[in-house]
Amino acid sequence: MRYVSPAKAAFSVGAVFGVWHLMWVTLVAFGVAKPILDLILKLHFLQLDYALAPFVLPTALTLVGLTFAIGAMLGLIFAIVWNWLSKPETEQSGKRPVFGSR
Repeated sequence: MRYVSPAKAAFSVGAVFGVWHLMWVTLVAFGVAKPILDLILKLHFLQLDYALAPFVLPTALTLVGLTFAIGAMLGLIFAIVWNWLSKPETEQSGKRPVFGSR
């Protein structure tokens, strides 16, 4: 199996999480988030009475930064586990392969 760079995986997953929430923050900032959220809830057969809080820049930055950090942590853990599980059998057991695979 191929080696996965933990740093690249962390950045990639963190960026996906962060950009996804940056899009949400942008929708809230422009006041178009409620109809989209209503549609998502309707598609999941949910009816809720709710109100969106007003846009606050420090809260938005915290959301994007925190979700980037969580995504980066998940990407890092994924890469570490992937690399650990995908070591060739010869490295894990210390035995030489029967046939000439390198």
